[in-house]
Amino acid sequence: MSKIAVFPGSFDPITSGHVDLVERALPLFDKIVVAVGINSQKKYLFELDRRLDWLETVFAHENRVEVGSFEGLTADYAKSIGAKYLLRGLRNASDFDYEKTISQLNNIIGEGLETIFLIAQPGFSHISSTIVREIIKGGGDATPFLPEEVVIKK
Repeated sequence: MSKIAVFPGSFDPITSGHVDLVERALPLFDKIVVAVGINSQKKYLFELDRRLDWLETVFAHENRVEVGSFEGLTADYAKSIGAKYLLRGLRNASDFDYEKTISQLNNIIGEGLETIFLIAQPGFSHISSTIVREIIKGGGDATPFLPEEVVIKK
């Protein structure tokens, strides 16, 4: 049985911190599925297809990383692809408080689905998609926070 993890998120856009997390987690798993969760109540800056294209491009060199998307509960998606683990990054204490609760619920709903937390490297702990979106919306240069494959046209 292979060890499959799902790294769920909106990836609106994917950041250098996301990439670092996946690269650091690869030795732990046979496969990581970077999956864009679709929430019809949420307004995104970038279209789903663009986010999926970025993910495919960023991880094209790594055959153990797959890209997907899903609607509904993350635990249900994980179960549908045979994943027993979720991968989550923690930047600070408030991330931990939020993620701890979600992981406990996913463990119940996902019938033993385990969440693996990796603490953000110091060089990435200040980066979030939310802040990067604000920089982009404000006309600033977000390239220091994005993988080189992600090009935002002004």
